[in-house]
Order: sequence, then C-alpha cells, then structure tokens
Amino acid sequence: MRSIIITTDHELGRRLTAALEATGQIEVDRTLDHYPTAIELVRTLRALATEVVFINFQALKQGLEMVQFLEADGGQRQIVGFQNHVDTAVLRETMRAGVREFLTEPFEPRAVLESLEGIKALLRERPAFNDSTNQIFSFLPSKAGVGASTIAVNVSGALARRPNTRVLLSDFDLSSGMLRFMLKLTNEYSVPDAISRIGDMDDNLWPQLVTPIAGMDVLHAGRINPSYRIDAAQVANLVTFMRRTYQVLCFDLSGNLEKYSMELMQESKRILLVCTGEIPSLHLAREKLAFLRDMGLSGRVSVVLNRVRKNPMFSQTQVEELLGQPVVRVFPNDYEAVHQAVEEGKLFDSGSELGRSFEEFAGQLVDQPEVKTAPSKRRFLDYFKPAPTLATPGRD
Repeated sequence: MRSIIITTDHELGRRLTAALEATGQIEVDRTLDHYPTAIELVRTLRALATEVVFINFQALKQGLEMVQFLEADGGQRQIVGFQNHVDTAVLRETMRAGVREFLTEPFEPRAVLESLEGIKALLRERPAFNDSTNQIFSFLPSKAGVGASTIAVNVSGALARRPNTRVLLSDFDLSSGMLRFMLKLTNEYSVPDAISRIGDMDDNLWPQLVTPIAGMDVLHAGRINPSYRIDAAQVANLVTFMRRTYQVLCFDLSGNLEKYSMELMQESKRILLVCTGEIPSLHLAREKLAFLRDMGLSGRVSVVLNRVRKNPMFSQTQVEELLGQPVVRVFPNDYEAVHQAVEEGKLFDSGSELGRSFEEFAGQLVDQPEVKTAPSKRRFLDYFKPAPTLATPGRD
C-alpha cells in the first residue's frame, strides 16, 4: 500500500513512519509538514497514486478539512487518524467525519498491524483510484522533415489554451528531437532524466524536469546520445505518472517505430500520422499504416496532410485513395511563417491562418470519431507499384 502522512509535528511523523514501514506492508511516499490546500492535496495524491492518508488531528479543525477534501475528491482512499495521546473528544469528532482507524503513541506493532489489516480489507472491497486521462495524442511523421514537430507544438499550445486543461508536450524523438531547439529551451533535464528518476518521481521533482511555455509544460529529448537505450516498461511507468498529472498528453515521436514508441502509441487515443504530398512521404506513410494495422492500431490512426501548396501534385482525394484512409486535417504550406516562429522560439499566433487551423484541429482532436477506411483506386496506386521485373533472355 502507498501512503502519505500529514502532520505539523515532525518528530511524531518520523516515529509513525518508522512504525508503519517496520510492518513491511505499507510505503510512506511523503510526509507533508503542513495542512495542504485542496488543490495541493489532490495533486500530491494523484502524483503518488496514494491509497492511504494518515492525518494528525492535533489541529482538529484542519484535520477535519483534510477529510472533507478527500471525500470531495472521491478517490476512495482510506483515512487513518493519529495523535500523540488519546483524546476522546477528537475520537468522537473524527468518527462522525467517517474516520474508522485511529493510532496513538507509542504506535505498538500489534495495533499498527491490526489497523493496516483492516485498511487492506477495505481497499480490496473498494480500491482507491486516481483520475487518469485518456486524452493522449502521438504525432508520428511518415519520414523526417514533414513538419510533425511543428504541428505537435502548435496543436499542444492550442489545447493548453482551452479552459482548465493542463497539457504536457514530450519529445520522444531521442535520436534527433527538435523541441529543445524550436522552443529555445534551456532546462538541462530531459526525457532520459525523467525515465531514470521514475522510481522517485513526485510532484516536487517533476516541475524541475519540465519547462512551462505558452501555457503548457514541455519535456524535451535532451542532447543526442546514440548509445542511450530506453526500456518500454520504464516508459509505461512514466506515462502512468503523466496521465495522473495532466488532462492532455502529446508525444512527438521519431517515426522510427522503436519499442518504446509502440508503447506510447498503445497508450494513445489518437496516432496522428503526418505526411506531405511528395511520393517518398506518401510511400512511407502507407508502409507505416500497414505496420500499425498489423499491430492492431489502425483504428486509432488519423492522417494529417501537411505543407499543401495551392496547386499540389496530388489532391487530397488521391492521397486518401493511396493510403486507404481519410485525411482528417490539411495544413497549408507557409514556409516563411514556420521559419519565423522557429527563429523566435514561439508558437503561431492564434489569429493567423495557420494558428486558426491549429486551434480548430485541437478542438477536433478531443472528440474525434473513429477512422473509417476509404476505398482505393488502381490508377493512382500505379505511382507506387514496384518496377516491373525485366524478362530474362531466352526465357518465356
């Protein structure tokens, strides 16, 4: 079981921690030396996936406020009161508030074990839970240079401008991530640091790793390190923490389909496959769609067509015919505006043409229907047929 302790008495909290951990049945993840606000308490509980909260009722009014906060949150966490002495008036008030377990010094092992056994039984009947978002979007380029990072940055920024929406944008292109450069980030911490510290992750460490920018938090990929290896299980643990902390997660992927990228896409509500209208990009987009279909992810994939000129080589309809998938969004080509935004380390103005497109797409994403397969036609596919095999002389 995972727990936190709330007490203004440092020594009392230390002695309770020792008594609890001696049982081997519960882990104390944090001791708060003050009575937190409702927002602070909820963020701490979700970040640590807390199941049991130990509250010092030495300050009865503040302790009862903590109980009210916990009840309002609805996470079904178990509450245990404690004090350094028995106070019948406090016991009566806490029982009225719904607190069924109470410990007093000297925290005898038998009493502590009995209390924990009771808590375990209650958690088996009604497990504690933490809100966990399903608004997760992975931006997957068909090939390098199609502008997936630009779209990821600006769509994430547009999502962050929506009311009461905490957004995290993470750069998981660990071989050549661009977000650090594009947004002029100076934070020395990165995705590898977050992964290496996931066992210690909490709401105190996390703000040091991310950079607030344009209303969202950004976690960049760090410096190029070809020897770095990442474990998919570690990524899954990191995403679990992220899901409890934010309303929306956006992942900028490399397009190389690494094992950890597949883990991220398995977690995603939408996989946004970004391509341009050039033949190499469309060819690789079709290849990746086939691969994702084999992995059972085709129902989550949405195709985004980027850098579309006024007179494109292939129309949107032709692109859809080739890919066998509808294009959910088309972004026009505006090289100068993109260049200026990167040079200044800024997002597009929401009043510009591209800025409005990103705003509209962000709204579309949060409630996007399932992708339906579009029919294909032979004539356009001829562009992508393998070259015919030359006949061998002397053979039919």
